[in-house]
Amino acid sequence: MTLGELIERLGGRLAQGDPRWEVSGISTIEHAATFELVFAESAASVTEALASRAGMIVMEPGAASQYPHDKCIIEAEQPRLWFAKAAKLLAKPVMDAGIHATATVPGDVVLGSGVQVGPGVVMGSRARVGMKTRIDAGCVVGEGVEIGAQCHIYPRVVIYPRTKLGDGVVVHAGAVLGADGFGYVRDNKTGEYTQFPQQGTLVIEDDVEIGANTTIDRGALQETRIRRGTKIDNLVHVGHNCDIGEDVILVALTGISGSSTVGKGAVLAGQVGIGDHAHVGPGVILGGQAGVLSGKTVTNEGLRPGTVLWGTPARPLRQVLREQATLTRLARRQSKSDERVQE
Repeated sequence: MTLGELIERLGGRLAQGDPRWEVSGISTIEHAATFELVFAESAASVTEALASRAGMIVMEPGAASQYPHDKCIIEAEQPRLWFAKAAKLLAKPVMDAGIHATATVPGDVVLGSGVQVGPGVVMGSRARVGMKTRIDAGCVVGEGVEIGAQCHIYPRVVIYPRTKLGDGVVVHAGAVLGADGFGYVRDNKTGEYTQFPQQGTLVIEDDVEIGANTTIDRGALQETRIRRGTKIDNLVHVGHNCDIGEDVILVALTGISGSSTVGKGAVLAGQVGIGDHAHVGPGVILGGQAGVLSGKTVTNEGLRPGTVLWGTPARPLRQVLREQATLTRLARRQSKSDERVQE
């Protein structure tokens, strides 16, 4: 792909250089070659990039007063974002389209043009896969599953029947989508448990990315839904009947219990725990190991944008720090009092 084609697709302005230059790939500033693209955001990285061997640099407008004559300079308002989008466009397919000889694909499965089905893949009847989607080795795709266009399903992913994935979804190795939720009814007389029906669906909307060994349960009677653009890290669990909003970030080891909701643009850091029937409002930021109790609602109402909530129950970090400081002072006073009594 040429530099001009990238700019046409992504925007930005070619401040210096030839739009016909072929872009071979991306790199770091330290290891870049002549036909590779790098980005620079800070003043220090701009100086370093201009002195490097990189032939193409994306940076903010006006980040440097002059450019070396041998560099192609792209000016963009968000260089890191431009670089990330360019990396996707420059990515090269690993294998050719087609069905591997060891894959099991029934005759009633519908595959779009350019689909890649890897070794040992097992697909159920009536599954549908959109154009240019790639399904890697050892995946299991259940009956009636729908997978959109230009998705990438990494090795050993299991997608239970009737699960639906939109376009541009990425699912990393070992993830399990659409398993039964953890829902049981207890017999008050015998203490035995009977599973509550788990016959709903799971809907993953466009441009969602799901990390390795993450599990997302289907709805009990209706659906679990992960909305457009959400990014989920490795080892995350989302319970049945949950609704995760658009552009949400769920970091590793986060657990969300059944029938909970997370609003658009929220960020849940590592090891956050959400109780059942809880609600996290739009734009809320929960720091590492924060917790929301069952049935509770957490919002940003009355708080500055970007306020981090922490602790269990989750509350503003500054409040938590004040509480901890108060407890520390009380503990010191108590310790001194005990010492005087002993004397």
